[in-house]
Amino acid sequence: MKKNKSQGGHSQKWNAAKPRKMVGNDLKPYRWVMLANLWLVYVSFGLIISSASPLVTPIIKDLGISYGQMGFILGSWQLSYIAVAFTAGIIIDHWGVRKSLFLGTVFIGLSEALRCFANGFETLLLAVALFGVGGPLISVGAPKTISVWFSGKDRGTAVGLYMTGPWVGSILAFAGTNKYVMPLTGYSWRLTFIVYGFVTLGVAFLWWCFAKDVKTARTTESIGIHQAFLKLLKVRNVRIILALGVLSLTVGHGYTNWLPKILENAGMSPAKAGFAASLSLFTSIPAILIIPRLVPSPLRGRCIALLALLTSAATSLLMVPSQILLPTGILLFGVTQRIIAPLLILMLMEDPEVGSRYMGSAGGMFFCVSEIGGVMGPALVGNLVDRTGTFTAGICLLAGFSLSVFAVTLLLKTPAASRQKSL
Repeated sequence: MKKNKSQGGHSQKWNAAKPRKMVGNDLKPYRWVMLANLWLVYVSFGLIISSASPLVTPIIKDLGISYGQMGFILGSWQLSYIAVAFTAGIIIDHWGVRKSLFLGTVFIGLSEALRCFANGFETLLLAVALFGVGGPLISVGAPKTISVWFSGKDRGTAVGLYMTGPWVGSILAFAGTNKYVMPLTGYSWRLTFIVYGFVTLGVAFLWWCFAKDVKTARTTESIGIHQAFLKLLKVRNVRIILALGVLSLTVGHGYTNWLPKILENAGMSPAKAGFAASLSLFTSIPAILIIPRLVPSPLRGRCIALLALLTSAATSLLMVPSQILLPTGILLFGVTQRIIAPLLILMLMEDPEVGSRYMGSAGGMFFCVSEIGGVMGPALVGNLVDRTGTFTAGICLLAGFSLSVFAVTLLLKTPAASRQKSL
């Protein structure tokens, strides 16, 4: 039998040992199964990211930690994430998405379950930071999965669909933790973490059973970490997208992690604050399903600029004690800020110097750099609360970062212009 060039001369016997590789027309029917599996993985990802926020009050009380320390804990997983993310992109390009996302999901499930045993600042910090070891394999592997299984307009649809997963997971955490899960666990935040951890390990098992890898014709090229990093950094739009990622995630993580506590300070009960915080996630789901598909590639930069302006306004409304304006701001935040990252990922994926060939490396670079903002957001807001006694200064800071997103977005080039700047 004639050997396929993409196999690098491997024999038919070697092919039989890899039954989960797929190629050619096999992609068409199975890609939706892959998308459904990816969505479930991302639901668990969002569930764990948001699981600590509704429990801030009992955790601070039981462990005797400050707001600044809690803010650092909420952002601590981004520190380990930054250390792992770009390397994760290279690993995914070589290992494939099946093994990579399975290991990532196992790690985040363990991170959640181990939080049960925290007895102070340091132990909770380590448990939360473990999420950053597995998280990159998921968030970098997800766009890689879409880039190899989908093409054309279907990519926009697929990105919109799988990116609803984190918001659904966060809705479950915000709206369900204090109202349903805490009563079932005897109001034990420790057992609540155990429940969420085992749910995530179950999702990892489903992914391992049903996920498949794709064999492409261009996977034999070997490129080192530093070479890939330097190659991608030479692309102008990639550099700008990285800066936008930092600014955008500073706003997103700072707002999301502290929103339940902000609402509690405004007079809401923990259960009501969690539900109110989830409102932005409800509005983000239809927005993320519609906007990435409908906005044409040349207009994505301008769309991000407009969304950033509206995000700044929505964030500022947290300072207005109005029964109408406060929920309006929360709803608007979901329609605007949460769509920016998917649009940035699409722009990265469709850049002629990236594509599916280097999407693992480029995605790793994006999340590695962007999560600097994920660390800064919660930590800066928490420290400002310790210094001022209110969330006002932190809210103003986040609104200012949104205005910075608007300004930097104007520097992006259209796809046609960026192609002329090719390496």
